[in-house]
Amino acid sequence: MIAPLFKFGYFGDEFSLIIAVLIGIGFGFFLERAGFGSSTKLAAQFYFYDMTVLKVMFTAIVTAMVGLLYFGWLGILDLTLVSVNQTYLVSQIVGGLILGVGFVIGGYCPGTSVVACATGKKDAMVFVLGVLFGIFVFGELYSYIFEPIMDLSAMGRVLLPDVLHLSYGLVVFLVVVMAIGAFILAEYVEKKLVLKKGK
Repeated sequence: MIAPLFKFGYFGDEFSLIIAVLIGIGFGFFLERAGFGSSTKLAAQFYFYDMTVLKVMFTAIVTAMVGLLYFGWLGILDLTLVSVNQTYLVSQIVGGLILGVGFVIGGYCPGTSVVACATGKKDAMVFVLGVLFGIFVFGELYSYIFEPIMDLSAMGRVLLPDVLHLSYGLVVFLVVVMAIGAFILAEYVEKKLVLKKGK
């Protein structure tokens, strides 16, 4: 096994921060180039006029899953050492709904708002201030309100193969099939709405 590199001590904290900054800059650059610095384009996802967000997200998920599967199979990556966030089902569902509502209202998610902010968009700057305020409130009230709620649905490290009692490879295959289906449906919906709008 040669990865994950940080876990095996191939580089320290300082170099990992440099890598994180470079990856962040690259990620932001490609988000902007893909048009994800525009609230109009992002919000169009929720009106089904432009399904680019769905396509890009599914592509990223499938690429990561297939990559992890084959790197693990080839012995390049030790999957047990890959960091996986703990699952807090109720709080993550509620948090996802809040983020989704904020996405629809503001036209940005936290990442794309920073990208748009970097290009000077004023609406994104307001959105980022809202995100920072939300983080502040969460941090201040965490131990009083949010931590007890999180503890109610703490499930530890949960992976889909364990929950579904299926092999990792089969889960990857099913997600790939689901992604292809989503792409086909997205293209169909986009064409239908564009034709309808043209009339």
